[in-house]
Amino acid sequence: MTWQWTATTQHIAPHENGDTPFHKLQFLHLLEQSGCLSEDSGWQPCVLTHGNGSVVPFFEKQHSYGEFVFDWSWADAYHQNGLSYYPKLVATTPYTPVAGQRIFGNAELAEICQQTDLRQARTRYSSVHWLFISSELQQELSEHGYVGRHSVQFHWQHRGYRDFDDFLDSFTSRKRKSTRKERSQLIQAGIRTARKVASEIDDDDVDFFYRCYRHTYLKRSGHQGYLSRAFFGLLLQHYAQHLMLVMAYREDLPVASALFLFDENGLYGRYWGALESIPGLHFECCLYQGIEFCLQQNIPHFNPGTQGEHKILRGFEPVWCYSAHKLYHPDFASAVKRFCQQESAQLALYKQQAELLLPFKTPSY
Repeated sequence: MTWQWTATTQHIAPHENGDTPFHKLQFLHLLEQSGCLSEDSGWQPCVLTHGNGSVVPFFEKQHSYGEFVFDWSWADAYHQNGLSYYPKLVATTPYTPVAGQRIFGNAELAEICQQTDLRQARTRYSSVHWLFISSELQQELSEHGYVGRHSVQFHWQHRGYRDFDDFLDSFTSRKRKSTRKERSQLIQAGIRTARKVASEIDDDDVDFFYRCYRHTYLKRSGHQGYLSRAFFGLLLQHYAQHLMLVMAYREDLPVASALFLFDENGLYGRYWGALESIPGLHFECCLYQGIEFCLQQNIPHFNPGTQGEHKILRGFEPVWCYSAHKLYHPDFASAVKRFCQQESAQLALYKQQAELLLPFKTPSY
């Protein structure tokens, strides 16, 4: 039984043991089937498989979009020195800043690293990157020549709250009043929201959601978004049991929508859009409705996505995210190692300061 590389995810057994909805191989199948994974998109599947059924999904990248662990400065440094940073090899779930499983099956990490080194020698990748991994895997990769890197996200934790009011009771008086005022102002503006789950979501809902998603991406970045309408249609068809959709209405006309994935262990907020700019609407659809859903379903953890210091004052706590990087040019490898060490020290201070801004009466951890 030997290792081999394949340029598609489509013929690989789905491995239902993924630890979040994003980390099942079926999710990758849907991305590829809908055209979101391809050479044209800059996310070319490059999947490492073994005869014993082990699978490690890698992607050959021609850019750094859709990764959420930002290495643009590294690419610029290569370019300024007349070197090519792309292509590179990345182990992650495309377009998804959610930590989770990267190795499916009983593969030895030493063998996987040996295979990536051999492929690099043939293809001349500048680097190999493992993104949004566990701290344990980051440590294991450090023993194979990888440099660890950290980032910070803001997550909500269910700490036995009975309902949203009970959650707010854990806030200081001033922060509690601020949150209630923020939500009540939307009601006064005629905004109401509704949540739909699984079979309650239909194609018309997905059509409207995608209209919002595309509109918001165009307004913010000038392109229509990484993901296609076909992808969201396939999600509804094959992944409905993991979907929760928030719809916002004004005078019974829909104005915004947010689509989440969830399982019994977590809610994951990834996709959002609005046709109008209404103060507080993003917070309501993407944060407060998610918290209420977790309370209703007794879901212990809510990851609303990357970045966003605005989440701190709304009860989302800073948490570490982990990645590991191997650059094959010795000078740049040394420079990146120094960069990551300095960045980690700065982020440790940033995380500490963020914890001081949390709205709780007493520290929650």
